[in-house]
Amino acid sequence: MERDWRLVGAPNARDLGGLVGARGRRVRPGRLIRTPALGRLTDEDLTVLAGLGPVCVVDLRDDSEMSVAPPDRLVGAPTVVHLPVHDPAHPVFTYVSAVLLGHDLDGYADLARQGTPAAMADIYRWFVTGESARAGFGAAVRLAAEAPNLPLMYHCSAGKDRTGWLTVVLLHALGVDEAAIRADYLANNELTESLREVLIEAMRRRHPGLDDAAVRPVLEVRPEYLDAGYAQVRRVHGSFDAYLRDGLGVTGETVAALRANLLE
Repeated sequence: MERDWRLVGAPNARDLGGLVGARGRRVRPGRLIRTPALGRLTDEDLTVLAGLGPVCVVDLRDDSEMSVAPPDRLVGAPTVVHLPVHDPAHPVFTYVSAVLLGHDLDGYADLARQGTPAAMADIYRWFVTGESARAGFGAAVRLAAEAPNLPLMYHCSAGKDRTGWLTVVLLHALGVDEAAIRADYLANNELTESLREVLIEAMRRRHPGLDDAAVRPVLEVRPEYLDAGYAQVRRVHGSFDAYLRDGLGVTGETVAALRANLLE
């Protein structure tokens, strides 16, 4: 989808408006906006953000992530709802934050040995079954179904994994087909290409022995990550509709409200 706005400090931010949902009805522009963390927005970005006018901002980060990151820059007085989707048993969460913020990576040697692509796929399986994941994603969907919360903006740290999976959930509930959902998910890589190379080059200067193969997988989205989440949905619930209902507690009434408020 084409956007008529950009956030310099959040290059993969985008509006989900225009995607075709149930019965050929399109997602309303300016209602659902996905972003990374907003702590690096420029002053010019704040003008754009004011035009978007989010009423509710959902933050999927844990307190430990927020404590080491710049505070979100917001305009107006949106309601900020923290729904942490985080498991300390999965070091990928803090690893991604450490990479983004330029922190020391020496404590992540075990993760690098395990293989970060495998760890990322494991995180997506956890998105489906993890307790805080089910609670956070389910609560976010219910918030999006309530008209007073719109426009709704949501983010994690990098705006690609937790934010990406929540987008998958919302778009499935709205009846968007899987190919379009996948295209939006994978768009992250093109939108963040320049930022990704800047981050990796900066890390090479700080860590001359840096293994690109351990870092790139946590800065990208990959089809196999999404496939791991989908496979877990089928294994545990049989279908995405059943996952919405039984895994996330998203009722038929909530789906109907989502579609009434978010589809043209």
